[in-house]
Amino acid sequence: MSHDLNGRCVVITGAAGGIGTAMAEAFASTGARLALVDLRAPEVLAARLGPGHGAWACDLAQPAEIARTTAEIGDQMGIDVLINNAGLGIVAPAEEMSVDDWDRTQAINLRAPWLMACAALPYLKASGRGRVVNIASQAGLIAIAEHAAYGASKAGLIGLTKVLALEWARFGITVNAISPTVVETPMALVGWSGEKGERAKAAIPVGRFAKPAEIAHAAVYLASVHAGIVTGENLVMDGGFTIQ
Repeated sequence: MSHDLNGRCVVITGAAGGIGTAMAEAFASTGARLALVDLRAPEVLAARLGPGHGAWACDLAQPAEIARTTAEIGDQMGIDVLINNAGLGIVAPAEEMSVDDWDRTQAINLRAPWLMACAALPYLKASGRGRVVNIASQAGLIAIAEHAAYGASKAGLIGLTKVLALEWARFGITVNAISPTVVETPMALVGWSGEKGERAKAAIPVGRFAKPAEIAHAAVYLASVHAGIVTGENLVMDGGFTIQ
């Protein structure tokens, strides 16, 4: 089934991480042109995926860097799809979390997707079929111990998704979110290893964590022509954990 993404520019934040790399590979396979964004420019990944892709270094905690990077990408490549994938997962009991860690979590997980989307808006409008996909989390839907800052940021991102979808539908732009369970990236598997990870998997009806490629292919669908009627939705990919 054609996704009609050939030649379209897809911006992926957090592109050097496990989910970001899977996203890049999935979108590259459709013929899309990629603008890969991370704290350090993921140039090796861009080169591995072939010609026509670009890499940008951007600290998403800095609004001025977001504005500069988005404008550079938009002016050079246009922007048809924005994947707000970058995220920060600092976990601690609520009463022990520092104000700095709380603020940085909100800046990366919630403020940056808002700023990225707003900076990309002129290019998404010009696209004629703009798409925004925000990577949220099951932690934005249910309480998970030691996830006060993270859960609050992801709940906010789901709310932001709905508002942007409502406001931007008149421009032909859809805005959706994906909320996974734990995804088997190298970083996540460190935090969810051993007995803790086994208990977590046992609590998921399907008995396992999500694969990065599963999240990536869901994003490809939401970015495609086939999802034109889908907007303001939060696709929960948690193996049935939150339906219990």
